[in-house]
Amino acid sequence: MLYVHFKKIKMDSFEINKIIAAVLVTVLLVFGIGKISDVIFHVEKPNVQGYKVEVKLASSSSGELSSESQVDIAALLSMGDIEHGKKVFKKCAACHSINKDGKNKIGPKLWGVMFRPVGSITDYKYSKALSGYKKEWSWEEMNGFLIKPSAWIKGNKMGFAGLKKEKDRASVILYLNQNGDNPKSLP
Repeated sequence: MLYVHFKKIKMDSFEINKIIAAVLVTVLLVFGIGKISDVIFHVEKPNVQGYKVEVKLASSSSGELSSESQVDIAALLSMGDIEHGKKVFKKCAACHSINKDGKNKIGPKLWGVMFRPVGSITDYKYSKALSGYKKEWSWEEMNGFLIKPSAWIKGNKMGFAGLKKEKDRASVILYLNQNGDNPKSLP
């Protein structure tokens, strides 16, 4: 009885040795193929890892146009359409009223905004940046502001990201111009 038991243990250890050998051969084969493929398909790694992303800003701070970002306002406004501006203005209507007898909302009412001084509605509390901005809402000022309000007049509290498409900006400017007591003629 002892002999049989010993023989069985011997046989089990032989089976375990075969399993361990198979696992070792598999691991060596996988690593070996990886090393051989590195030799065959050699790829040089770049000196600098990553990509450099260059960003070109549309305008400089505080509303001053740099020479590279000046736009031909007449050409820009020729892209616009008042009906399209009315549709795009729906983004603005959540915070601004455009009606003649409209009230201030989160933002000031915009009836007659074109060519009035910035921050001039008396019953609205503007940010220091807007109340201290001593310009009027000209075609160029409105275009620059609508691109990205936070970059055009630093420190204003308007949370709108801006209108990137030229046609959208031109259309909104035309729509704002139309919604006033004395719409200006286009340049």
